[in-house]
Amino acid sequence: MSDVAAVRDDNPAGETRSVPLDCCGGLNNLDYSKMDLTLMEGLLKYTNFHDSSFCLAVVAIIFNPFFWNVVARWEHRTRTLSRLFGSPYLACYCLGFVIILLNVYRSHSMTVAMKAQAKWEVMDRTDVFYAGVALMVLGTVLVVGSFLALGFTGTFLGDYFGILMDEKVTGFPFNITENPMYWGSTANYLGLALIGASPVGLVLTAIVAVVYKAAIRFEGPFTELIYQERSLHRKHE
Repeated sequence: MSDVAAVRDDNPAGETRSVPLDCCGGLNNLDYSKMDLTLMEGLLKYTNFHDSSFCLAVVAIIFNPFFWNVVARWEHRTRTLSRLFGSPYLACYCLGFVIILLNVYRSHSMTVAMKAQAKWEVMDRTDVFYAGVALMVLGTVLVVGSFLALGFTGTFLGDYFGILMDEKVTGFPFNITENPMYWGSTANYLGLALIGASPVGLVLTAIVAVVYKAAIRFEGPFTELIYQERSLHRKHE
């Protein structure tokens, strides 16, 4: 006899009782059937995942961190770019310039995708607009603050070119979040989506956040390894 049937037998009067969900029915007895999915349904309704501009934006979002991580690790192993440009600094500046251009294109492609698809009336409100403005201000502060704290080579993977910092940066904005450049950029895109009342903008921003999270998990340990190698080298000198 099932657990539900047993409960019914013990309750012949037909009184309504809360029956605990089994392991596959929910998490911590949370009944997902009662969740309000109106927001998610509306978001998906107003997003055309087959639109070419949306697909191009997704490709740009995924490609950028993939590109700079592959190139930077290749440089760290071979020092090919440093030899080609005659200086690790010049090589880093050139890679940084390419990364900037790629990020400009990513922003452009996301903006085109937002303009190509419909606005959502639920988001087309004054309070949402000003929330978007606030997020863009916060994001810009994090991005600019990170750049000023790290400098050009620190921002654009100078560690992989052998251009190491003397010590870890812990001041603003790194005392707020460990990766202010990434999360500041994400905040900017989220703010842009809110300002434009764009559901596709929200979807693209979520993809940006996921891709950045993956990049952080990929980059962080390798960067730490670079500095550990320097520490071991100094000990042996």
